[in-house]
Amino acid sequence: MSSLGTLRRRVLGDSSSEPPRASSPNPTLKDGEPVTLVSASKLEKLSKNRSKRRQWLVFGLGGLFGIIVAAFFAQQHDVISLEGLMDINLDSLLDAIPAGIVNDAKDITRHGRETVNYDSFSVGLHLQSQGVQARHPVIMIPGVISTGLESWGTEEISRQYFRKRLWGSWSMMRALVLDKASWKKHIMLDKLTGLDPPGIKLRAAQGFDAADFFITGYWIWSKILENLATLGYDPSNAFTAAYDWRLSCEKLELRDRYFTRLKVHIETGVHTSGEKVVLVSHSMGSQVLFYFLHWVEAEGYGNGGPKWVDTFIDSWINISGSMLGALKGYPAVLSGEMKDTAQLNAFAVYGLEKFLAKHERVELFRAMPGASSMLPIGGNAVWGNRTFAPDDRRNQTVSYGTFINFKESNSTQSPANLTVDESHAYLMEHSDTWYQDQVKNSYSYGVAHSKAEVEKNAKDPRKWMNPLETRLPLAPHLKIYCFYGVGKPTERSYWYREDRDPMSNLNVTIDTSLTVGEIDHGVVLGEGDGTVPLLSNGYMCAKGWRMRRYNPAGVQIKVYEMPHEPDRFSPRGGPNTGDHVDILGRASLNDLILRVAGGKGSHIEENYVSDIREYAEKVQIFEDA
Repeated sequence: MSSLGTLRRRVLGDSSSEPPRASSPNPTLKDGEPVTLVSASKLEKLSKNRSKRRQWLVFGLGGLFGIIVAAFFAQQHDVISLEGLMDINLDSLLDAIPAGIVNDAKDITRHGRETVNYDSFSVGLHLQSQGVQARHPVIMIPGVISTGLESWGTEEISRQYFRKRLWGSWSMMRALVLDKASWKKHIMLDKLTGLDPPGIKLRAAQGFDAADFFITGYWIWSKILENLATLGYDPSNAFTAAYDWRLSCEKLELRDRYFTRLKVHIETGVHTSGEKVVLVSHSMGSQVLFYFLHWVEAEGYGNGGPKWVDTFIDSWINISGSMLGALKGYPAVLSGEMKDTAQLNAFAVYGLEKFLAKHERVELFRAMPGASSMLPIGGNAVWGNRTFAPDDRRNQTVSYGTFINFKESNSTQSPANLTVDESHAYLMEHSDTWYQDQVKNSYSYGVAHSKAEVEKNAKDPRKWMNPLETRLPLAPHLKIYCFYGVGKPTERSYWYREDRDPMSNLNVTIDTSLTVGEIDHGVVLGEGDGTVPLLSNGYMCAKGWRMRRYNPAGVQIKVYEMPHEPDRFSPRGGPNTGDHVDILGRASLNDLILRVAGGKGSHIEENYVSDIREYAEKVQIFEDA
């Protein structure tokens, strides 16, 4: 691996040290307005000077690398092993590349790094100049897969990985490439217990390092941490509540006492500061937090009593919360499809696509019960029936209501087109008993259509992750802010076919050969943030929590939608992205978070740019008669 590192350093430069940030004048921000920290003139200059060379360089280097890989692995088919690549003399390869290309690579990488690292502290510095400062303690709950997992096992199989991250680091990729069988044993949970396999001990990394970067250079929460620090936040009044996202919520408490520790952190923050806590969650972290709000007050669980939330929590900032699941999680557990089917960055997708066959990916995802919390919630009432879906758009030829479609329906493996309810039944029917048990014992995906049902479900932990079967806490002073991106095409339905590959033991696979009309390689795209559909991000905030049975105490809800307006020169979208993960670096989102943390959340006005309110009215869930 040393030659790979040498190549990386010679072409891209030493990424261990960031270039110095140039000071810039504070931008003028108004409450709740998006901000742009990269000036138009700078982008225009970059466009004129770099775009043509950049396109040519990427094409040239990509083609060269593709030829090398093809030559070395021409005999490989579905699964690639890179052990043979270790024999390539990459220094010699680099010497053969024209010096002009190498210099351009260094130059473009430097400019790309500057664009990604746009004035990281400027949002906080501007608010600081307006008198905003740290007030409420802040606790952050990361999303699915963004928390690093490190090995603490001391058995012989684990000693080489002791305290190394087997998820969320370069160690993960090295283990996946060179020691795949051992990596799988570590990352998969016991299929029957949903806990650690015998002799294996993987735990969530802790502290800010747990989720600020996925791997070196790929930031997740670091932009938010940088801006919080400018207001006076540090480890004494800010905390990252990282968790092992592979576990169901029940097992999180059983094995790690996660919710017990989260309760203690919140109470400590209040006692030491004299202020209620602000909770900031992202993606699946919002579902985990919703579960906690039930657990902490329930008798026999958190034992906090009915006033605990109102006493200790000021606000909940719900960022891109997958409150009704993520549809792309379904094909991940059904057929192991990984082309934009799970909340992974491009680095992780590449690893899983190239080094694990589809049946291995199915086994992997099913052996992580926590990921199944992302299966769609609400059934046909939310996602539509065979002829209609609430988010169907004008001039749309095929309704989103049929979630799984088959071009040829002629067997038990490829039945008639399926709605979300029918798709869930199909998944259970074609799954092993151990997976069925894990899902049925941990989750519920239905709808409670009456106040009586909602109150009854308050005593059933399987329902606590489902906002359509349980209510918000009786906390009239609690405030919920829903911040999410819109305008990025997001997977909404699929076309499948029977898997006739004799080497596969799967029943069906996405029909990637089907591209016609709205169908692109077997996938139909709808509205959302690129990962979570608009209905999942927005329904509960725009309407569901405004219904009395789901919000009897009248908790205040504010929605702020942010359009996806990516910077064409930034691989992460720049300061105005609406992407599901990259939005954590968005300038206006950071501005909103800091205002709430600084006690200025009342200044934020709602902002809708999508048709979520129109779609929400068409969802088949109504107020009690």
